[in-house]
Amino acid sequence: MQAYNRLPSSGHSTPSPPQSPSLRSPRYRPNSARPKSTRPNSAQPSTAAASLRGLPHRLAWLLLSLLLRRQGIFLFAPLIYISGMLVYMGTVSVEEGRLIAHRPAPGSVYRSPQLYEKLRPDMDNDNSSADAITTIWKNSYKGGEWMPCVNRSFGGLPESNGYIYVEANGGLNQQRTSICNAVAAAGYLNATLVIPNFHYHSIWRDPSKFNDIYDEEYFIDTLGSDVRVVNKVPGYLMERFDQNMSYVYNFRIKAWSSIQYYKDNVLPRLLEEKVIRISPFANRLSFDAPPAVQRLRCLANYLALRFSNPISTLGDALVRRMKERSISSGGKYVSVHLRFEEDMVAFSCCVFDGGKQEIEDMTAARERGWRGKFTKPGRVIRPGAIRINGKCPLTPLEVGLMLRGMGFDKNTSIYLASGKIYDAERNMAPLFEMFPLLQTKEMLASEEELAPFKNFSSRMAAIDYTVCLHSEVFVTTQGGNFPHFLMGHRRYLYGGHSKTIRPDKRKLAQIFDNPNIGWKAFKRQMLSMRSHSDSKGFEIKRPNDSIYTFPCPDCMCRVNRTEVSKSTSST
Repeated sequence: MQAYNRLPSSGHSTPSPPQSPSLRSPRYRPNSARPKSTRPNSAQPSTAAASLRGLPHRLAWLLLSLLLRRQGIFLFAPLIYISGMLVYMGTVSVEEGRLIAHRPAPGSVYRSPQLYEKLRPDMDNDNSSADAITTIWKNSYKGGEWMPCVNRSFGGLPESNGYIYVEANGGLNQQRTSICNAVAAAGYLNATLVIPNFHYHSIWRDPSKFNDIYDEEYFIDTLGSDVRVVNKVPGYLMERFDQNMSYVYNFRIKAWSSIQYYKDNVLPRLLEEKVIRISPFANRLSFDAPPAVQRLRCLANYLALRFSNPISTLGDALVRRMKERSISSGGKYVSVHLRFEEDMVAFSCCVFDGGKQEIEDMTAARERGWRGKFTKPGRVIRPGAIRINGKCPLTPLEVGLMLRGMGFDKNTSIYLASGKIYDAERNMAPLFEMFPLLQTKEMLASEEELAPFKNFSSRMAAIDYTVCLHSEVFVTTQGGNFPHFLMGHRRYLYGGHSKTIRPDKRKLAQIFDNPNIGWKAFKRQMLSMRSHSDSKGFEIKRPNDSIYTFPCPDCMCRVNRTEVSKSTSST
């Protein structure tokens, strides 16, 4: 019985039988059916050559014919493919196989020291760099610059609905977030805010209180017409709780709750209890809020929060000293926020070039700071993937390479804002080689000046914040609250432009792991990254962006170019 084709031909509703395989190609038709050639014998190939050339063709067609005739053989195609691959792999030596299997992905290995050694001669001989610190910021906002405009209320406040007490957790700038959000929430609910309590954390180990870091009296006075702020809850209210704040009802609020949630859920309880506690309070208020809430955030962050007198005095002194050391560039200097402390390196789970000692140090630091978080069953840590994704902290050497590639020469004055660098003697040496004028707060200030702050991480961070705020260029090397607050504060002070270099760390990982890149190509990549940071200097806040990073337009007003030119001409 003749087999039928399962695919009907076009225009027919029923399948038709296929042609005989022997008739599919003229090559397999009987010789008697072929027309005889009329060409002379000299134009035809020899019989031996024709037979040699025809044999492979005949075998190929025979195999194809067999496959088409027996379609079920395609079920064995995967098995045939795997068998062929096994035969092929059997011809590869063990050593070659290891090389193929373990070749690391580009950007997954820390090879920056080798790249530094390769590029250093050309870097040192490069005299083509322009004065980067005076030419770096070329981008201007097409609609004109921005200026601070935070409206303040005048007149009295209505009777308070009760007292709100919050506990601000985290480091310096996470606590700052809590303070500003608490001001906004209290003002919106017409409540009285008790000066926030700073929660002691095992990582930062700083027992500082609000008035140790901020000017408390100035904070209360600045907010006086908008939000009531007091030092403590009145004694007659605390009698109900035996003068113990831990007995006060603690309102647990989900992260990023809307201000409407506070109005619908917190306010009724506040009116009932007259005193409520919210702990923890970090990130408990959404960034997407109505203008009335945003105005209070701006007022708190940019006007009311001022560092305490001891911190401001030393911070301002260090700014003056940096400007004096930068006289060749008109008093302009670069500040770099470097996160290469032991706890940061440990938390990142990245692998650098410290060998066995580094592994031991990082393992101990993780267990000491996070107690089993990184050794849970089933948790897989992939340092190479972390590096490729740009999550590894930049080393001092990488920061130096990047800045030299961006056109900052060895005579550039740099202020380094950081904690205690891991294995500082070894890791900081290349950075000092590239920038011998580099300074830290420990180098600029005397031991006597730093003594009141040395054992308090938040107070030391506040000094760094002050010096970075007034630099011509700020370089952030790792995410976090410190650079985000600084970028917003710098935008507020410098016409809407953050004047901040934000490197593409994913791209840097690929570049630092490229052994074939030359100095000119490397420099071209770094200058492109620098230009991109300039173009991103002006950015407008989107609905869920942080107002503390993007103060435009909630905390600032646009100034048209014509108005700017009029004001400059009048002066």
